[in-house]
Formats: sequence, structure tokens, C-alpha cells
Amino acid sequence: MFARLLDSIVSGSVEIPPPLWEQTRAALPFLRRFDTQAGASLRELCARLLATKVMSGAGGLELTAAIQVAIGAQACLPILRLGIDWYRGWSGIIVYPSEYVARRRIQDESGLVHEFEETAAGEAWEGGPVIVSWDPDAHAPENSAFNVVIHEFAHKLDLLDGQADGLPPLDRRLHAGLDPHHWRGVLEDVWQRFAAAVDLVELDLPADIDPESDQADPYYARLPLDPYAAQDEAEFFAVSSETFFVSPQRLLDAFPQWYELLSRFYLQDPLAA
Repeated sequence: MFARLLDSIVSGSVEIPPPLWEQTRAALPFLRRFDTQAGASLRELCARLLATKVMSGAGGLELTAAIQVAIGAQACLPILRLGIDWYRGWSGIIVYPSEYVARRRIQDESGLVHEFEETAAGEAWEGGPVIVSWDPDAHAPENSAFNVVIHEFAHKLDLLDGQADGLPPLDRRLHAGLDPHHWRGVLEDVWQRFAAAVDLVELDLPADIDPESDQADPYYARLPLDPYAAQDEAEFFAVSSETFFVSPQRLLDAFPQWYELLSRFYLQDPLAA
């Protein structure tokens, strides 16, 4: 139905048909909060992203126009007020049909190299492509705070200054008044408090339940964020960015000071839209 859009993406000039854009908004409830002007800006930004980045399917996934626009729209949410230049320095988006197996290679403190495999839903690193998995069920109501696309693209913003530390670069003009030292202090506080809450949940887990298993999910459900946010400051930034855009009230109730900082960085307040 939207074959011409696929051709235009290849040619580098994209115009998203209104029916496809409305289909995308209908599938992603958190896009419906925008008024006509903001929605048009997001649509235009999505078209620019699709024209400037190379999106490719992996693991047997056939990329449709609907998938590409849905991913593009979600990826553009964080930069709606920042601009497309915040995604500079890389060009590829790789999409798997579901979680995939990633090979890892790490060196420990003694210099020994360890190789292993782990299941991943997405990845992002400095200068490299963004990798995401396409799972329509991830946007069901019961998964309302989870969004792998926003998560990985938030990592890209964090990495723009070369460091994955939960503090993206602050623009002198756009972020006047935002102090990086204050940001670090608030981030450290909310991250440590959240990590302590995760520890308490895991202490309550019955001995026969693996913390990594689906059986543990009901215990983690009491947390305001996905427990993965406790891993480090970079993951806390990415996970809380997901929640900021997809389930903002949840984040505001748990960490109002952090919500305010994200709102000032992204130049958006999802609850006021």
C-alpha cells in the first residue's frame, strides 16, 4: 500500500502519507497527545530522519513502510524540540523482528578476555548504528512504560559527548540555566534510591524464583521504572527517558526533580501537552 514511501526512502526524499501517519498515531497512544502543530512537526522530523538514516532489517525481518515510520516517529520524540542534528555522527538503524543474541567480549581487571552471548532487545554505541527489535506487543497497555526505540535513541543523545554517563551534552542556548553539576547530583541521588528499591524487591523474592525470570515480574511491577535502570547512570537515563515520554505521570510521581530536569533537557513536558 505504501510502496512509494519505501522507494522515496531509498532515494533520500521522504513524504509520509497522511493515512500512514494516522495509522502510526493510532498504534502508538503516546503520540496522540500532540496538537496539530506539534504533530506536524513530529511528522516532518520523522521524514527527515528516514531520509538521512539507513534502516535495514535483520534476522529475516522484512521492513515495511509502517515499521519504518513507527520506529522513526518514536526515535524523533526525544529530539522534537532539539533538532535532527542531535543524531549526527552515525547513519544506520538495524531492526530485528524480536530479541536477538548478541556476542560480547570483555576484559576483566586482570587482563583476561571473556567471550559470551546474551539476549538483547537493542543496542547503541558511539559512532555505530542503533539496533532495535520490532515487537508490536511491546506497546500493549501492560507494557506502557517500555519502549526500546526511545531507550536506544536516548543512549545516542547521552553518547554525543563521547561518554555514556547519563549526562548528555547541554547546549548553551537551548539549555541555559541547566547546570551539569546539579544534573549529576540529582542523577546520582535518584539512581541510588532506585537501585536500593530494586535491592529490596530482590530481597523479597522467594528463593525458588530467578530474578531474571518472568516469574519475578510481578514483584518488580511495584517499581516506578524497569529494574534495568539500576544498572548504572547511563541506563537510568535511558530507561527514565522511556518512561518520561510513554508514561510520564509514573516518573513524575516517583522522581519529580528528575522529571523536571528531563523536561528542561528535552524542552518538552508530556503531561502539559
